[in-house]
Amino acid sequence: MTARKWDKVATTVLYLISIFIIFVLAFLLLYILISGLPHVSWHFITGRSSSFEAGGGIGVQLFNSIYLLVLAMIISVPLSLGAGIYLSEYAPKNWVTSLIRNAIEVLSSLPSVVVGLFGFLVFSINFKFGFSILSGALALTVFNLPLLTRKVEDSLQAIHYTQREAGYALGLSRWETVIHVVVPAALPGIITGMILGMGRIFGEAAALIYTAGQSSPPLDFSNWNPMYIASPLNPMRSAETLAVHIWKINSEGIIPDATQVSAASSAVLVLFVLLLNLAARYVGNRLYGRLTGVKERK
Repeated sequence: MTARKWDKVATTVLYLISIFIIFVLAFLLLYILISGLPHVSWHFITGRSSSFEAGGGIGVQLFNSIYLLVLAMIISVPLSLGAGIYLSEYAPKNWVTSLIRNAIEVLSSLPSVVVGLFGFLVFSINFKFGFSILSGALALTVFNLPLLTRKVEDSLQAIHYTQREAGYALGLSRWETVIHVVVPAALPGIITGMILGMGRIFGEAAALIYTAGQSSPPLDFSNWNPMYIASPLNPMRSAETLAVHIWKINSEGIIPDATQVSAASSAVLVLFVLLLNLAARYVGNRLYGRLTGVKERK
């Protein structure tokens, strides 16, 4: 066979593999949505869960997931920005920075259950935070920080060196060039990575089983003082998230409508993650368009 024929064969095989993967992903997505959406209602989204009776909701679990997500991002975003800027703009090329990058690669590939056990030993036991939202948020920070750091570093390194030289030519210092030239130019990629990281956090369960807990105490939604023990914003209370709720229902199955609740909860979880992914693409394209004048990024 000639080189041109081999090229056509290889191209056809790659197209078939891509179509197969897309088909599998689309099938799984449609199966979850078709199985769960008929059982989703406003009462289900806002109502309280039930331990033994049918007709419970996921209101508290959904709130816990969002609260944990916000708290984890508040902790991890400044750390990842600082680490990414240092590795991209200031870190010298030697064995120390190579070791740091290798450590980040290893941490980003750790199973979430390992991170959960680490969070349980360090935050819940040694720091005496117990099963709490704070322990869960810190564990999620350990879980997501390596990926966010790599995304920030890659976004900064994608900026052409001539933009840095332009800043130096205008008399800006290295720090001013990074803050006023490089970071704004890399902002679309950074924000896209942050939003995708949010979707990864929202669907996490294994790391939270050992840190945030598998149950939620009765909450008083009339008092939002974080120091109040029954306040929804109290960071020291245990919190069952939506992903943990799905795992718990499928593992225990005590309630009569466990199958319907699990399917509906999974559909809500998938829709939320899809919205985060669509938001990442939309925000990234809008920022890219404002900075470059190009309407849509390829």
